[in-house]
Amino acid sequence: MTDTTFTNPTIDLMMNHVSVRSFTSEPVSDEMVDAIIESARRQPTSSNWQTYSIIVIRDPATKARLMELSGDQGHVGQSQVFLAFAADIRRLDQATSLHDSTPAGGLNQTVVSIVDAAIVGEAAQIAAESFGLGAVMVGAMRRDPEEVAEVLGLPRGVFILFGMSIGWPEGDPKAPGLKPRLPAELVVHDERYSDDGYEDIIRSHNTELADFYRRRGRNLDEDAWSGPVARGVSEKKYTALRGFMEQQGFDLG
Repeated sequence: MTDTTFTNPTIDLMMNHVSVRSFTSEPVSDEMVDAIIESARRQPTSSNWQTYSIIVIRDPATKARLMELSGDQGHVGQSQVFLAFAADIRRLDQATSLHDSTPAGGLNQTVVSIVDAAIVGEAAQIAAESFGLGAVMVGAMRRDPEEVAEVLGLPRGVFILFGMSIGWPEGDPKAPGLKPRLPAELVVHDERYSDDGYEDIIRSHNTELADFYRRRGRNLDEDAWSGPVARGVSEKKYTALRGFMEQQGFDLG
């Protein structure tokens, strides 16, 4: 489905995305981080509520603790700067208090805050990569949400949705080639949703992804996509998250 006739530097950047998990010790300037964040903050948010916050972390001790809480993902501690993206409904309380009112709550307000934070986070990653930086998102910030909240001093109405390790890439992160994505015919639908023939499409993708891993010295099973997915969803993860979100005032309906 990709038409290479229509391209530009932004499209090229996005088409060549790789997650980077190994960084040099070269610093990332405050000015560059500011530019990344300010450009991300220009992205759309629902009803202009802007229900997100970004915590910028450079302190080695804080990054080391967050690395532990992420399941010892080394890039968190190695990163030159770590951004924590929060869903933040506290500001809704602050805005309505100016008008002697309170938020009605509801699942939609929770979803809005999650979507807002996700949009801003993705924009920040693209901005970082536009400078030649490497970055990787860290969903494991939800692994122990209460401890993360304590480390970052989160008040009620705020929880960390994901983090992002940022730094200058060590080596050429694109040298191994780009990891194959699911075929477009499985995830892009014309007019109406259709997953006809999904089994054959997934099996074909399994083979392509297994070949990709083998070329990089990783001997995974032939079901290189569906196998890990099936194992990964066979048990619930981050089970403390729901209770913590409710404790923080997020309405889960």
